[in-house]
Amino acid sequence: MGKEGAVGKKKRGSLQWLRRILFAMLLLLALFPAAAWFFFPWYAQSLTDRALAGKPFHLEVSGVGLPDFSGVKFRSMRLLFAAPPDGCSGAAAYTLVLTDGLLSWRVEKPDTPAAQALLPQAFKAAVTLKADSLTLKPESGAFVVGDRKPAITVSVAISHMNGLAFSVKPLSAGYFIDQATVTSGKLRLEGVSFNARLSAAKKWQQPRDSVHVAKLISDGKEMPVSNFKALFGSGRDPLNPCTLMFTDCSADLFGWKATTEQIAFDLKEKSSRFALSMEDIPLAKLPGFGGGGINTPFAVGRVSGVIPVDFRDSMLIVRNAKVITGKGTSLLFYTRERMPYLSFDMGGGEVIKNLDARIVLNSRNEKHSGLAMSGMSATLFGGRVTSTPVSFESSTSTIGLTLKFDKVNALERVRLHGDFGGSLKGEVNGTLPLSISKGGFSIRNAQVQSSGRGQLTLAPLVTQNNAESSVFGRERTDVDYTFSEPELLINRSFDGSTTIDFSLKNVLRRTDGGELLLLSPRGKLMLLHNRKNLNIASLSNFSAGVFGGKIAVEHIDYDMAKKSGETVLQINNIPIQKLLELQGTSKLYATGNVMGSIPVKMSGELFEIMNGGVNAEQSGQIIYATTPEERAAANQGLRVTYEALSNFLYAELLSTITMARDGTSTIAIQLKGNNPEFQGGRPVELNLKVEQNLLDLMRSLSLASNIEQSISKKALQRQKK
Repeated sequence: MGKEGAVGKKKRGSLQWLRRILFAMLLLLALFPAAAWFFFPWYAQSLTDRALAGKPFHLEVSGVGLPDFSGVKFRSMRLLFAAPPDGCSGAAAYTLVLTDGLLSWRVEKPDTPAAQALLPQAFKAAVTLKADSLTLKPESGAFVVGDRKPAITVSVAISHMNGLAFSVKPLSAGYFIDQATVTSGKLRLEGVSFNARLSAAKKWQQPRDSVHVAKLISDGKEMPVSNFKALFGSGRDPLNPCTLMFTDCSADLFGWKATTEQIAFDLKEKSSRFALSMEDIPLAKLPGFGGGGINTPFAVGRVSGVIPVDFRDSMLIVRNAKVITGKGTSLLFYTRERMPYLSFDMGGGEVIKNLDARIVLNSRNEKHSGLAMSGMSATLFGGRVTSTPVSFESSTSTIGLTLKFDKVNALERVRLHGDFGGSLKGEVNGTLPLSISKGGFSIRNAQVQSSGRGQLTLAPLVTQNNAESSVFGRERTDVDYTFSEPELLINRSFDGSTTIDFSLKNVLRRTDGGELLLLSPRGKLMLLHNRKNLNIASLSNFSAGVFGGKIAVEHIDYDMAKKSGETVLQINNIPIQKLLELQGTSKLYATGNVMGSIPVKMSGELFEIMNGGVNAEQSGQIIYATTPEERAAANQGLRVTYEALSNFLYAELLSTITMARDGTSTIAIQLKGNNPEFQGGRPVELNLKVEQNLLDLMRSLSLASNIEQSISKKALQRQKK
């Protein structure tokens, strides 16, 4: 009994140990998932390294959280991978960083018979990776891609191999890029959108989908190229394996809608060639041409164009581009009454052709960022125009350039309206420094010359209100102005204030009553410069040669709305004989020149002269010629006057002139001198006074005959004495 009891006792002790071991093993089996769950953040990196061993990329994770039913959160995920060379481009290393993300998955059977046949006894897992931000950049640092709230979905097939080994095979990947950014130096693409979709069934080729870039930003400033759209797919032409093809492309270029059927980018050469087309673009949408209102637009009509472009290494080379304007395309200028008085006709086919330029993206230039254009030249209106280099700088919204014109036939495109008519002809040469912004344009010291000539006709409309207010009489007549070889110096501010320094070879004024030739007229004209009254046009430093002498106006402010102004007309060194010949005299001959000042006040179509004075600059001679018959028929007193004026040497010649608005005028002339052949050369003083309607006299050119009548009258008065 003792032996059997000991054996039983030993068996019972073994069973107890077995139960304890089994309990411990069961406890370990129960605690293992919990331990694995609890210690997962510590060995997650090790599991990742084992799973990706031998793969051409490396994954680093940090801040991994405890798994739950929604997935696994992480603070940072860093993926380093390399793209091998493929004959089109060299090897490149990239770094992809995701921050504050969530990795979740869903496991299911393959959902299609094809997938089941391809991967028997496999499960499909849909892995979703979401994060607050995504950053992708190459090792070279050439660019950086950034995206907010990315969501990447990867579908994989998981199949059992041997033991605990499993095979993971990717099936598809999708990433909808929405409002991402691409940065290269100071250059940034904003609002990048693209639906990336890759699958094993389609040999990991991206199907064609729409890519969109909303803005091009340089150094924080929006550039004139925006809203780029195109269709893109990663499939390549076997005959051109290094070519990426973008089709149905469009973009906004300086407000114009530019399109091209395709853009082929050569990965090996990093170059592209395409032709941008612009069709029916309103001219008013161009920077600097959008001024005016609905009823007074500065620019009207539409333009089209074709711009062939070669792109290589951030450089755009434009060759043989052209701009075509439609019928009626014009620039318009208005009076203060909002009536057009001048237009520049730009219609008629190819306005600009043979346009060449070189445009560089200056994204890494410390001084200039954005776009820089150089080598610009084109054929314009049959002539040639070139431009200095220009930078579309991000630091400013203003574009500055200087255009040079050579033999441009622009004058013949000028049209005059309203009271004006005529024609201009000739080639234009010069330089035009421009500053262009969204608010308009400015000009600084533009120099324009022409060897041509023009004819302007002033033909005011006759109404009941102005029929009686003609300048030279009661009937209004057309006035023709012919000028030649103009030279202009033009300045214009952004608010429209314009200053024109002008000079011409000559100006000929012609009416039914006669001609007036001005030689070398020059002066300064200011328009829209008086911000308190934009109707004021100012003329200053005006001078011109006339009748062998000179006339000048120091300054005049003319109100174009009220048609009023005041000035003083200065005359110098004008031969007296020229004035007499102009008035048609037949008996008076004189030497010497006159000078003086004539205050003129203009109101409407009329003007008046207040206390004007004209005097001889030095002594001279006056001869009042008579025939023997006239002297024989004259009485004694008149014969004495004839003798005194037959060879009158004046020492002093003074005159005053006044004229009312209705033309009533008084001209007083005072002569002092002697005739050596008359009464021993005794001193003679002669006072003449002419009262007449000067406007009628000027119209009929009969002033001199009235002077002659005054002389005869004075002689009769002397006879009575």
